[in-house]
Amino acid sequence: MALKMKKEELELLSNKDIAELILQNSKRTLNTADLFKKIMKLLELPESTFESKIADFYTSLATDKRFILLENGKWDLRSNHTSDKVIKVIADDEEEEEEEDEVEDDDTSMSDELEEDNFDDTEEEEYDEETNEELKDLVIIDEDELELEV
Repeated sequence: MALKMKKEELELLSNKDIAELILQNSKRTLNTADLFKKIMKLLELPESTFESKIADFYTSLATDKRFILLENGKWDLRSNHTSDKVIKVIADDEEEEEEEDEVEDDDTSMSDELEEDNFDDTEEEEYDEETNEELKDLVIIDEDELELEV
């Protein structure tokens, strides 16, 4: 792989842009470390840069839509892969979301039923002397007694 750019020109590009050029020219996939080492070599960066910047480089590739991390742990350009695979991934995500929505709907209807049947017996009304006076003549009749009266 020989990038036909001068170091000064490469320094004007981001590491992601240089990684894209490397992957375009190499025609093969590379893992994060190898890709970053190639960038360091092109920019003539010291070895100490590798340890301090490799995590940031990985994050920048993972968040850039131009790149795709393959199952073998190597990076490639998304444009090198068929859209069928991308569509399939999106379709799988949508199926999962639909299943989650169905579960949420079931949970909602169940919680509505529970709310209707939820009587809070722990709440006591304030005791009021006037209420007591009004209720003093109240008689509680058992259902059996009620049937006998009719």
